[in-house]
Amino acid sequence: MSSYLSLALLLIQNTPEPALVTRRDSITVTDRADKLSVDSDQNRDTISVERGLLDNLPMLGGDPIAALTRFLDPSMGAGGLSLIVDGMEARNLGVTASAIQEIKINQNPYTAEYPRWSRRRIEVITKSGTDAYHGTLNFLFRDQHLNARDAFAAVRPPEQRRTFEGSLLGPVGSGKRTSFLLSGQRENDDFQAIVFASTPQGLVNTNVETPTRNTYLSARLSHAPNDRHAFFGQINFQDRWQNNQGVGGVVLPEAGMQLRFREDELIFNHRAVLSPKLLVQWRALFGRYAAPRRSNLAAPRVVVSDAFTGGGAQMDELRTEVHGALFFIVTQTAKRHNMKYGLNLPDWSRRGLSDRANQLGTYNYANLADYLAQRPFSAVIQRGDPKVVFVEKTVGYFFQDEYQVRRNLSVAWGVRYDYQNYFTDGNNVQPRLSIAWAPGKQRNWVVRTGVGSFFERSGPQPILDLLRFNGTQLRRYILTGNDFNRPLSSLPTSVVRQQPNVQLPNYWQYNILLERAILKKTTLTVQYSGVRGSRMFRSRDANAPLGPLYLTRPDPAIAQLRQLESAGRWVGDSLEFYLRGPIAPKVSGMLMYVLYNTRTDAQGLNWFPASSAAPSGEFGRADTDRRHMFNFMGTAELHRWATFGLSLQFMSGIPYNITTGRDDNRDGLANDRPLGVGRNTGLGPRLDQVDLRWYHDFKVRPKMKEKSPTATISVDAFNLLNHLNATGYLGAVTSPFFGRAVSSWSGRRIQLGARFQF
Repeated sequence: MSSYLSLALLLIQNTPEPALVTRRDSITVTDRADKLSVDSDQNRDTISVERGLLDNLPMLGGDPIAALTRFLDPSMGAGGLSLIVDGMEARNLGVTASAIQEIKINQNPYTAEYPRWSRRRIEVITKSGTDAYHGTLNFLFRDQHLNARDAFAAVRPPEQRRTFEGSLLGPVGSGKRTSFLLSGQRENDDFQAIVFASTPQGLVNTNVETPTRNTYLSARLSHAPNDRHAFFGQINFQDRWQNNQGVGGVVLPEAGMQLRFREDELIFNHRAVLSPKLLVQWRALFGRYAAPRRSNLAAPRVVVSDAFTGGGAQMDELRTEVHGALFFIVTQTAKRHNMKYGLNLPDWSRRGLSDRANQLGTYNYANLADYLAQRPFSAVIQRGDPKVVFVEKTVGYFFQDEYQVRRNLSVAWGVRYDYQNYFTDGNNVQPRLSIAWAPGKQRNWVVRTGVGSFFERSGPQPILDLLRFNGTQLRRYILTGNDFNRPLSSLPTSVVRQQPNVQLPNYWQYNILLERAILKKTTLTVQYSGVRGSRMFRSRDANAPLGPLYLTRPDPAIAQLRQLESAGRWVGDSLEFYLRGPIAPKVSGMLMYVLYNTRTDAQGLNWFPASSAAPSGEFGRADTDRRHMFNFMGTAELHRWATFGLSLQFMSGIPYNITTGRDDNRDGLANDRPLGVGRNTGLGPRLDQVDLRWYHDFKVRPKMKEKSPTATISVDAFNLLNHLNATGYLGAVTSPFFGRAVSSWSGRRIQLGARFQF
């Protein structure tokens, strides 16, 4: 059984780690690559990418997290991606890319330590202390002269990207007890969005500048006063600015906005070995951020269904936050038991929002003819106090026990409880169980099975909606029909409320998996996985106009009554195949194929059914449902001048909704579907993406061999075959682009890179 205590002692003593030395590749995570393990955290469908492989894979902008998200469950729920850094839930990485030692996805699926299913979280291990200096400096460059023309661009967009990133770590003084880690990144992105829209003046096909400037810095100081205790303190800083966000596709340049994000964080960590069988670790985080958003044009927003969006962005706001987090974890061993238990406070935050959106209004039109005649079918206008502040609290407790019954049989079980204010149902107990069995003495087969309960958090946005749209503070008017001829003061306002006894969504995840060692270091994994979700989040207009004429609402004193509900269901099944390790001479990597099927009648708290009176009729393909998904990442070392990193991604299309383009039931939403048409019955095209990196290392001092400083040059080609991967399929039947795409993934892009390591 794996030992947490051994790992902790290694880190506390600041022993130089071999992982800090540049390696060509590493896929395996066990001590014996040719022997399968029954440990709960040694499942072979884990995506494990260590430092050497991270250096040599093609990654757009040098972003490993974005590159590896393809291996996650595509339907990640309301909480989005869950990030685990050095064993703790985190809001961001805390370091830049070169300071990452390893990234894992889908490790230990049924651990009670984390709130989310393993295919919905990424676990990151950062570089730790060392008694020698190690550093990395990366430079990445892209330019329009190296790119293929975008399929929807009239002329090649004049783009350029320059990224400087690096890290430095080493001892302080003698290096026996104290070390440091510095990392930083500066991005200068001069990108272009491509507008492809239909207006009264004709087709608009133009490029629009969308510049981004991003600076990230972090500094960590670690100290181990003795062999039993280790501390570190870390500060993080980020400042990001973006302009013309939201522009592209049918959104015109005038509807863009500026975004700014400034965050400061302080982290303190203490780890103590209280006895040979008892490890205690705790971490505290304090931070704050401010994120203003401003429309570039002060004008009403105009939306013509799937034809064009113009006017101002009407999305002005200021978000602020002061947040804290606390983690306390105890690891204890007793004979064949390895127990772990603790307390998580991943978010205890004071959140503020000043919402000045829609002061001039957003006006919706069914088609260009209605726009020319100035006949909007609905509009949204806000008045009143835009400021709201609340404290968000999330708390989790867990206990788990990994018991090795025999050398070839292990059982891991645990239980977790999560609490979130404003959604205070008291039954969020989550039992989890997994079993691994290796028949025979050779241990070249392992059978795993497991089942577990997982709850979703709501996130802060619905809480902010509840507080400010209470009918009196920030008044939100939804105009339909004859409302345009009446003064705002005479109209009822919209309200957001919770469904009585609303609860957090709950998933039951289960699987059976077979691992087989087919070569000395190569394993094949076959898995069936199922998920059944209940109480899925959605919104519904509980005061929707009454049919068949839809002229009046049941309560005329209220306009839209947006009710936050936990009433949907989720059904998912997948058959998965994984191959990892050497797959050909001088070629190794990770291959994944998934046959996927997910259906639901709810897509989160910002989603409304087409008919609020009949939400059960929405059951159909999930928005992210791709029937077939194939992914491969790996390296090939064919010759000292023929070294490559390769990434392949082939996926079937996702569905899209077909709508009338109008608000036929006068609820203020243009999501009505033609008679007899179900949800998500349109189908987009497949996605084919081939990315290739060529790289070559130069030893600065060849006689030093592995200890020599190394300079590396690289050339990345993203979408090497320049395949048209169309996106943004439009489903409004009133649109001139009905059933067509108005945007696509980028065509072939070339990225030049240079790296220096010592």
